[in-house]
Amino acid sequence: MFSLYGISGPIVQGTVESLARLPAVRRRGPVTGTPPVGGEYDESLQRATLAGLASTQTTATPGDQATAAYRSMLPESLERGPLYHANQIMQPEVITLNADDDVTRAWRMLVRHKIHQAPVLDRENHLIGIVSERNLLTTLNVEGGEVRDALARRVGDVMTTPVVAASPTTDIRRIAQVMVDYGVDGVPIVNETGHLLGFISRTDILNAVVTDPPLSVWR
Repeated sequence: MFSLYGISGPIVQGTVESLARLPAVRRRGPVTGTPPVGGEYDESLQRATLAGLASTQTTATPGDQATAAYRSMLPESLERGPLYHANQIMQPEVITLNADDDVTRAWRMLVRHKIHQAPVLDRENHLIGIVSERNLLTTLNVEGGEVRDALARRVGDVMTTPVVAASPTTDIRRIAQVMVDYGVDGVPIVNETGHLLGFISRTDILNAVVTDPPLSVWR
């Protein structure tokens, strides 16, 4: 499930397909569609699969036995099951900015924490936008990574709003699709009241693809 958050709060909620019909959210350009998304992760299916594997162990080939022996030596953390949902790969500790912050402070925060964008919150800590290096460079003169001079602007003046956010149980592939379709580098993860729970960047998805077996992001 995705939501569109603006300065006045949540604008609309719906599926990724419904975002394309909103005038405030525009696609970056034509893209290749993703395969249809299957159902939610079913733990009973995993248990049934494991039971089936156990029943075939008596007739396993030497190669199967070697594979089983190798799996038994893997760290327990690698046996956590397939990755499906945003809350499994999101970064729960998120660097945020306030709409009232000046652009110089915002730039220094991004540089200090080596990030390229940050969610923007209002005074009640509700998500209202996102600000990136590109947004800030419209008002800053940067030389050698340091701000040389800047216009008198606040984060709220240059941030991107409304911003697409997702719920914690949103399918990871749907989030990847939004990143491709709308040319965004990250998607905030929020609860039902609009409070920030985490953030997923392109790097988080790539790290999951490379380092987190068993992986079921792409099926």
